[in-house]
Amino acid sequence: MMQALTSVVLAAFVAYIGTWYFGVVEGNFALLLFLATVVTGIYWLGERFYFLPKRQEAAAALAAQAIKRNEELGKLGIAKVDTDVSEAQKSVLAQPWWLDWTAGLFPVIIAVFVLRSFMFEPFKIPSGSMIPTLLVGDLILVNKFHYGIRLPVINTKITNGTAPQRGDVMVFRYPPKPSLDYIKRVVGLPGDEVAYLNKRLSINGKALETSALPEFFDADQMRYFKQFEENLGEHKHALLNDDNRPAFVPGAEEFEFKKNCRYSVEGVVCTVPQGHYFMMGDNRDNSLDSRFWGFVPDKNIVGKAFFVWMNFGNIKRIGSFN
Repeated sequence: MMQALTSVVLAAFVAYIGTWYFGVVEGNFALLLFLATVVTGIYWLGERFYFLPKRQEAAAALAAQAIKRNEELGKLGIAKVDTDVSEAQKSVLAQPWWLDWTAGLFPVIIAVFVLRSFMFEPFKIPSGSMIPTLLVGDLILVNKFHYGIRLPVINTKITNGTAPQRGDVMVFRYPPKPSLDYIKRVVGLPGDEVAYLNKRLSINGKALETSALPEFFDADQMRYFKQFEENLGEHKHALLNDDNRPAFVPGAEEFEFKKNCRYSVEGVVCTVPQGHYFMMGDNRDNSLDSRFWGFVPDKNIVGKAFFVWMNFGNIKRIGSFN
């Protein structure tokens, strides 16, 4: 019965992963990992407190039977008996396949679950919206506890942590589609008035200091872009501007609190509502960010990005970033 039940459970996991891979369903890795932890944990408890003791009892019974048989043969004058039950005991004690693929994997799965859910999570940069800070193909680490520990799957905060600061590079759940993770820079905090007019950023009426840097060469587009250094909060970071792109925001979507924003040919001015943040990419003219889809609520925060741990196309990218 347990073999059949385990086969069904494993088949369900494989089917979910397969349909996710082929785009039939929208996958949720956090949920998948949580369910795998629960299921393998149940099997692990069953193995430790029921199945393994049963096998140990059976192995002990084999040894007791061998001893009793040797004693009976000894009474008949047979002193030397070629009876070795060790191989039979090994066979009895061996973990069956359905426990090996469940309880046997539990220590690894729970370690990954705890590490990914509460400490650090890896991400891959899929687009150029954060160039020049982050390049396409960068593999980054995200601190999951910096802004407060959150329960996996439901993302409910259980500790406060450090409040997001202007200039932080943050990973968050994309508000129009929370199953997607986005990465942008925190520009506006709750209550801030953020203005991006004529490609110049101002916070609460004060224009941010910028200085020109050497032009940035984008190898993917085979083009040079104007590059500047901007002082945002306690962070100095580089950004790009494209002279061929207009200053106004084309095609802004409908979103919650859109009434807090004023759009014009010069750009946009928004007042950030309480409990929300205004996010922008460092590649200012090639970033789908808060200018287009609105504010990021606190409940959507995933963590603070802080380290490039690998880029297989350029290992010099490894290191921390601002």
